[in-house]
Amino acid sequence: MELSEKTIIITGASSGIGAAAALLFAAEGANLVLGARRQAELDRVAGQIEQSAGHARVLAGDVTEQSYNSALVELALAEFGGLDGAFNNAGVMGDTGPVPDMDSANWDRVIATNLTSAFFAAKAQIPALTERSGGALAFTSSFVGYSNGGMPGMAAYGAAKAGLIGLVQSLAIDHAADGIRVNALLPGGTMTAMAGDDPGVHAFIAGLHPMKRLAVPREIAQAALFLLSDRASFVTGGPLIADGGVSVRLV
Repeated sequence: MELSEKTIIITGASSGIGAAAALLFAAEGANLVLGARRQAELDRVAGQIEQSAGHARVLAGDVTEQSYNSALVELALAEFGGLDGAFNNAGVMGDTGPVPDMDSANWDRVIATNLTSAFFAAKAQIPALTERSGGALAFTSSFVGYSNGGMPGMAAYGAAKAGLIGLVQSLAIDHAADGIRVNALLPGGTMTAMAGDDPGVHAFIAGLHPMKRLAVPREIAQAALFLLSDRASFVTGGPLIADGGVSVRLV
């Protein structure tokens, strides 16, 4: 199994890509610490894992709080004796629209949830990985933060996700000698709650992709699995693009 005996934190684990990653990582042998805001949904995902003889602990909270990121690491240490990696996946799109019309509170929330939370996660997780003599971190960015051509109204989201790529590059350089790999995962359109429930919007977004469809969450989770597994042992500092070709079309 790809993650046998490894302890992994997953944020945004209550639904969508995070929940799919939790189920997949557990099937691949990982001990999991699952984080998100919604306790009931976290319990549901953990229950599925435990029913399949997997191992998962949950802690509900807000990734924009530094103390919560520290508490997730502390839970991993207390329950499983260490930390080997994390899939920092929590994020929010926020309200879209032109910058002159954007409420500053929306900007602050999008930056805090997508970018500042990653800073807090790295601060908490890297010392624990160093204690294990290395490990891997993956952060969910987006093609919108990489090649945004033709996606209007996405200033806050695009800025946060682009900043996340820059953070990942810096972390990778700073901690490669510690045996820590750090990468960004860039999904394309994916059928999650963030995509909404309007079939017309789904069809429009699917049409932007050369593959003419949206991903299902497990497809993105499989890319995250690669980044956190030993198969990616020489992969660090880069964006892994799993976007159905949309960023190529928009270049």
